[in-house]
Amino acid sequence: MPTSRPGSSRSRAATRRPVPTPSGHGTAVWSSAEWRAHAVSWLDERLASAGIERRGDVEQPHLAPWATVLKVPTTAGVVWMKAAGPGTAFEAGLYELLASTVPERVLTPIATDAARGWMVLPDGGPPLGERLTGTDLVEPLVAALADYGRMQLDLVPHVDGLLSVGVADMRPPMMGERFEQALAATRADFDDRTANRSIHRQVAAMGETVASWCERLAASSLPPSLDHNDLHPWNILGDGAGKVRFYDWGDSVVAHPFAAMLVPLGFVQRLLGVEVDDPRFADARDAYLDVFSPVAPGEDLETTLDLACRVAKIARVLTWDRALRAARDEGQEVDENWTGGPMETLASLLDDSYLGGA
Repeated sequence: MPTSRPGSSRSRAATRRPVPTPSGHGTAVWSSAEWRAHAVSWLDERLASAGIERRGDVEQPHLAPWATVLKVPTTAGVVWMKAAGPGTAFEAGLYELLASTVPERVLTPIATDAARGWMVLPDGGPPLGERLTGTDLVEPLVAALADYGRMQLDLVPHVDGLLSVGVADMRPPMMGERFEQALAATRADFDDRTANRSIHRQVAAMGETVASWCERLAASSLPPSLDHNDLHPWNILGDGAGKVRFYDWGDSVVAHPFAAMLVPLGFVQRLLGVEVDDPRFADARDAYLDVFSPVAPGEDLETTLDLACRVAKIARVLTWDRALRAARDEGQEVDENWTGGPMETLASLLDDSYLGGA
């Protein structure tokens, strides 16, 4: 990796006039000249500490109520700075933990500021979803899910660390309480919308069923681990022919490991265009489950997967709600394409399929 002379950027950073630190977060703050100047000043100093120099103007290709991303040309190639809002600020500390425990599975950060939720990452190349399309995606995606399962097993001893950096606790014993929180979070979404009111009432009546799911899932012999909670092909880096890495961890939770399969197996099912009982889907599913067979002898892993994915929908409701609250707390308008996310996800609990709504 080419680098600049270490002293050159440091000397400029030392003489640079201090930039006032803006307060707050959200699109209004992150789009301001004041915040950008402060962020670029911090970025230049942290790059210099890594022996890297910025080469050109900083772009801001992503700006949302919950996070913003800066694209930075440097002597080490393009790097990316991400600033997360309070709900996902844990991602910076999570990257630190992952880089120290499973470095081969993630991008190693160039710099982090866990207190502010800031991180600087190298470019990982195009994600799987940009490299491949259609059924060509299936085989490399399935192989990546097996790699993800192996990473989950490696992270089992570090669950306390995951929780300590702020990853939300969605372990099975917590999910009865989380279900009530999901109902409360979506109650405001059906004002003057009769269909949503009826759906909400039907889901609320599932309390005993949900409690049974959680109790049975808690009895699984598999310990909790890290659920990416949004593991689709655009959050997987690699070409499908070798090592893959996973990124964009802002939705992560600690949960039963199989909860992580709700989103990606839903993708696999749609790519194949089959039902979950089709042998082609079963082969894909089992490639992931086989990773866990040696550590859960005798357990019906298919049934456990079914339960974990149903319960994972509750965590997805709360993740959606957290993202939307980040906008509302700042008095910002929420994109109408997002507003229905929590209620739609809650409604998926009524689906006969454990992947319904994924």
